[in-house]
Amino acid sequence: MTTYSGTDQFAGATFVKASFKGATLRFSDVSGVTMRGVDVDGLDIDSHDLFFGRLIVNGIDVVPLVDAELNRRFPGRELQKAQTPEGLREGWAAVRAAWQTTVADTPPDLVDAHVEDEWSLAQTLRHLILATDAWLGGGIRRVPQPFHEIGQIFTGADGMGFDMSIFRADPPAYPEILEVRAERQRQVTDFLATVTPELLAEERENPWGGGDWHPSVGDCVRVILEEEWAHLRYIRRDLARLG
Repeated sequence: MTTYSGTDQFAGATFVKASFKGATLRFSDVSGVTMRGVDVDGLDIDSHDLFFGRLIVNGIDVVPLVDAELNRRFPGRELQKAQTPEGLREGWAAVRAAWQTTVADTPPDLVDAHVEDEWSLAQTLRHLILATDAWLGGGIRRVPQPFHEIGQIFTGADGMGFDMSIFRADPPAYPEILEVRAERQRQVTDFLATVTPELLAEERENPWGGGDWHPSVGDCVRVILEEEWAHLRYIRRDLARLG
């Protein structure tokens, strides 16, 4: 099949009686797309940014419905938006326990398995190490170079001028991943154990740079929680397919 990459040739276009059956869109902008009289049987949408906008289906914004259903499936997920130290501690304990269950229940032969174009469990844990390093180490603690060498960087980081030499070229063994991941989880637990409302309100710089957003310490913690819940959903989805 033909692949279109890095193109805006379809922006504002109109398609009539066209077939997109089986097409795949990744890292693409479909905001403001209007679909009328379409066959959507099996249409599969997964967007990390879904909850920052609207998705209208038959005149109904389904984003609040999706959010509520995910909260039902992942108890404690609603606390990723908590504003108090107590709420953030409770939310972190919930997602940490959920991850512990998933890691413990994954057969050894599936830790490096993955569905097409998605990360394995091992890679996902490495990415969460990186996320903690970015938002706790870099964002909150303002460490100049916070990243562990086994962190899994996101797609396209090299094109953004990110220093890829920080990271190890050869993939680490799974026991090392679990060890570093456990240490990063302890760091978050220890930080939240003594955090105060005053500290949560302090302003920080975006650890990824760019833009005008200056997150608070609380915002940085909430990003960590959002990353944890989002990637837990992804990996449980993929492990179910693989298993």
